[in-house]
Amino acid sequence: MSRYEQQRSFLKSNFSEFKNIKTDKMKGIPQPPSVKSFNSSSKIIDLPKVREDIVKKQNIYECIKERRSTRFYKDESMSLEELSYLLWATQGITDTNKAGLTLRTVPCSGATHSFETYLFIMQVEGIQKGVYRYLPVEHKLLFMFELDGIDQKIDEITLEQPFVPNFAKKAAVLFVWSTIPYRSEWKFDITAHKKILIDIGHVCQNLYLASESVGSGTCAIGIYDQRMIDELLELDGDEEFAIYLAAVGKKLE
Repeated sequence: MSRYEQQRSFLKSNFSEFKNIKTDKMKGIPQPPSVKSFNSSSKIIDLPKVREDIVKKQNIYECIKERRSTRFYKDESMSLEELSYLLWATQGITDTNKAGLTLRTVPCSGATHSFETYLFIMQVEGIQKGVYRYLPVEHKLLFMFELDGIDQKIDEITLEQPFVPNFAKKAAVLFVWSTIPYRSEWKFDITAHKKILIDIGHVCQNLYLASESVGSGTCAIGIYDQRMIDELLELDGDEEFAIYLAAVGKKLE
């Protein structure tokens, strides 16, 4: 049992220890940017405005009750309107408070929002296959690059899935969330990391429910090749790295 003790301790609240720490915020160190910058000359795709009528199943009780991890998908494209809605539901900005912190569709410890959203797009109407990043402030997509053999790359990244091998490459879109830990560490120091894991759970659950509401299915993926995906997305693996994945596609009837 001793080998579990350190990880079990991580699961517990350590607020009493945090009270004795002077955080970077308390030291007057400037807050890190809440979103990554981008080159204005990059290829930017406008996303449709999110509208309520995109939702097919508006009964939240039904969405919660019928939500399942979905690993089998139709060979059918997702609409750009649906993708816009899913991005808004998971990281969309709904307001900004007096302190300039973004308020989003998901709860987050101290509004630190340490996540960035990357997309491996295989089947979205009007969008070429490739790798993209979501720009939450602008509600737009930034095209990063084409990826030869994108389905094979996804397969390599998500090997050893225990229930349905190779399912992720058959999805319409693979969501990849990275974390930039210092956004949370700046405010919460050593207590940040538990909060980050809790917060990414909020994000993915919103994706599950939003997908269910538009006739799509989601399956979260916690088994992936960390080094490969970080290198592919050009993340340094320290100051930013992938933390969670989720495949999304149209549900089989």
